[in-house]
Amino acid sequence: MGLFSFIKEAGEKLFGHKDDAPEVSPEEKTRLNQVAAQAIFDRINSLGLKWSNLMVSYKSGQVTITGSTPDQENREKIILAAGNVHGVDNVDDQLTVEAPAAEPRFYTVVKGDTLSKIAASQYGSAAKYPVIFEANKPMLKDPDKIYPGQNLRIPPL
Repeated sequence: MGLFSFIKEAGEKLFGHKDDAPEVSPEEKTRLNQVAAQAIFDRINSLGLKWSNLMVSYKSGQVTITGSTPDQENREKIILAAGNVHGVDNVDDQLTVEAPAAEPRFYTVVKGDTLSKIAASQYGSAAKYPVIFEANKPMLKDPDKIYPGQNLRIPPL
């Protein structure tokens, strides 16, 4: 559990984030936050990740997720699915894990990165890029489609 940082301007565009617009009324801001939270929940749900009693809230760029998940892998994927969204700058992870494991390791993609380059820096071998690709499915559908600002799971070998 904890607070995970993301790059607000990177990620999939699921909703328009107008929280900082001064012309938005408090009622409209609440409605927009609810729309954003539902869009993030729907994204997590569409990925087929395992969870129970999942609740997602959104306010001013912060996503809070609560509920439980059976293992660390699903926890990490839920955090990434919620955080790799345009308009999200951090995720407050309040998930409980039924089978706790080591805390997650994440890597933020920078311009020029490839999965092979990341694998070489993290594991000492570019040939281990499939480990990172598999660890980030279903969010990644193609090992060649990563973008700067995206956060990836780096599982232990």
